Amino acid sequence: MTTNEHTQIWRRGAAELAAGICTGELSAREVVDAHLDRIAAVNGALNAVTLVLAEEAGAAADRADRAITDGNPLRPLHGVPFSVKENIDLAGSATTQGVPALASAIPSDDAPHVRRLRAAGAIPIARTNCPDFGIGWHTTSTLHGATRNPWNPRVTPGGSSGGEAAAIATGMSPLGVGGDLSGSLRWPASCCGVAALKPTLGRIPRAAMQEPAEQPISLQLMLTEGPLARRVADLRVALPVMSGQDWRDPWSVSVSEHLGAGVQRPRIALLPDPSPGGTSPEVQRVVRDIGTAMAEAEYVVEEIEPPGIEQAATVWLDILKSDMSLTVEEMQPPWGSEQGTFVERLFALAEPPSATRVLAAYVARARLQRAWGEFFDAGRVIVAPVYGARPFAAQDSLTDVAGTFARMSITTACNALGLPAVAVPGGLVDGLPIGVQVIGRRFSEEMCLDVAEVIESCAGVATPIDPRHV
Repeated sequence: MTTNEHTQIWRRGAAELAAGICTGELSAREVVDAHLDRIAAVNGALNAVTLVLAEEAGAAADRADRAITDGNPLRPLHGVPFSVKENIDLAGSATTQGVPALASAIPSDDAPHVRRLRAAGAIPIARTNCPDFGIGWHTTSTLHGATRNPWNPRVTPGGSSGGEAAAIATGMSPLGVGGDLSGSLRWPASCCGVAALKPTLGRIPRAAMQEPAEQPISLQLMLTEGPLARRVADLRVALPVMSGQDWRDPWSVSVSEHLGAGVQRPRIALLPDPSPGGTSPEVQRVVRDIGTAMAEAEYVVEEIEPPGIEQAATVWLDILKSDMSLTVEEMQPPWGSEQGTFVERLFALAEPPSATRVLAAYVARARLQRAWGEFFDAGRVIVAPVYGARPFAAQDSLTDVAGTFARMSITTACNALGLPAVAVPGGLVDGLPIGVQVIGRRFSEEMCLDVAEVIESCAGVATPIDPRHV
């Protein structure tokens, strides 16, 4: 293989790489080495990758190639590299949560979905940066510092899966694993111009492999983990691999991959301004352009919104504050000043927790789940912005927490109600990617992926890119 051909390997998506290895066009070692070379070439400008698993990945690639030579059956992601956010367990490397106190916290086993990716033949190649304990809409950690956006280093890459999104956007990894409590998969994907899947609660099992294994009820109900990639097709390959019931996650369920089979083409509920008056004209224009393209693709498009978007975001905050405030008081988590300030300003937006208020929040959550279920039962999916403005400047990440929360309301609502959503690039504003998301009823991931793929075909794939300098 020529040098030029070698450098092009990292441009391919996960599904394309798996196909190339399967046919013998590529070896797993060539694929891994190409991505290791790409990390060495560009990570210095971004600080997205925090740990390179070069020796382990190389050995795994050699084993994958020997399996092919020996005629063993090939697996869905045979020889394909993937990266893992630093607050998700990967056996053999520390789950640092971005803080020095956990720099040596090495789990004994993989998180359930990470184990499944390995079982499908995928090869861990790197760990990626996240803010302390995955808290915040900008990625800067006490342990590793700030990750920079490859489109503009002065702009946030998003958080908390900002390291993953930046790595995937620049070809350091074709597939990544991150988490989403309030857009932490979809917001970085939007900022960096890649795709991400936030699954329904329980679709992809998640569990900590070291103490404390049991998390507060707010995280059990509203935090999910899922894949990031440059193409929707790669999310589609990763979903069935990562999904399914696992005893370590009591919320996990088994769902037929064909749940959406035979369902008629959904109606598009277009939400250009899900926070009334809070979405910038430029972002509204991106969403309306997508709506026009969907109509031209013969979808029925209507501007109609589900009930109680802002109330759902308020419920999210009340539930999160109710038990996280107690956790903070009892544990004194070793996060940095950035996260401490963020939590203080975010929780200032909610009333002090009380038994009455907390119970009311859970009742309101159930009522909203029913109301949104009825909305989706009319054959709809929602297409909305991930965030109501272009990505903010990295230095302003704590300047307007209240405004950021408001502009993230539709995204946060998905977490409050346990709904699936697929983020995909929708267009550019001032040279920065703007993501849109497809939101559906519970366990309708395949339908959301179908619609996201149509959007992708209209808007185009924005990455991989070389890091840009301003």
